[in-house]
Amino acid sequence: MELVSLPGQGAKGKVWLVGAGPGDVDLLTMKAWRVLKSADVVLYDALVSQEILALIPNDAEKIAVGKRAGKHSAGQDEINQLLVTKAYTRNKVVRLKGGDPFIFGRGGEELQTLVAAGVEFEVIPGITAASGTSAYAGIPLTHRDHAQGVTFITGHCQLQSRPMDWQGYANPHNTLVVYMGILNAGIIRQGLMDAGRDGATPVAIVSKATTAEQRCFVGSLEQLEQLAADPELQMPALMIIGDVVSLAGSLNWFQPQVTAKTQAASQANT
Repeated sequence: MELVSLPGQGAKGKVWLVGAGPGDVDLLTMKAWRVLKSADVVLYDALVSQEILALIPNDAEKIAVGKRAGKHSAGQDEINQLLVTKAYTRNKVVRLKGGDPFIFGRGGEELQTLVAAGVEFEVIPGITAASGTSAYAGIPLTHRDHAQGVTFITGHCQLQSRPMDWQGYANPHNTLVVYMGILNAGIIRQGLMDAGRDGATPVAIVSKATTAEQRCFVGSLEQLEQLAADPELQMPALMIIGDVVSLAGSLNWFQPQVTAKTQAASQANT
């Protein structure tokens, strides 16, 4: 990839790689808020909420570079080039990402581009979707009686073509969190069950977590495809698989809309 820069000059500005958190504007860190309020230009992803975007100064340049399944407003190479170009022409460049930029956010790739171009940068972490979702759904990702560990994986469209450690993911003593896995729910269910994970393992798909539109669809692993196909399910959505999901009924404190979808099993098994 050819980087865009100005011959004989160093970068004028600095890039802040900022995690916007899982959705609720109140979960944005104070440092992220301070940086946003003084930004010259902000390149933001589709998962960043409108409430957070409203914090950007009116005179700042706002550039949508969002990526969702099947809907990309800019390719990754284009985003990388744009970051470098803006750093050479503006003072304070913010790259704003949903969740945490270092957890399935391609933050490392973008920083490698900045290093190669000699651009100064800083990283401001955000609450990743798994943490925000589990807290607002009342599902602790670890619990001494239910899960001794937790694994985060991405379930995007390349799942079928890359080797997956299903045996490791199927560990009954761990919680599995799947980002971007809705379109591959059938592959995920089959992979886990083929590796020995009990089909009765509790699962939750949480949609639009930490927002007023949050919905929680609860069932079992063998129902995963039915849960993912529910017409009321909206993106973004996260899967939580493991015994800890059974605690949601008693620990769920945030209830804008909560729906238990357990009838799918009886329909699927008849």
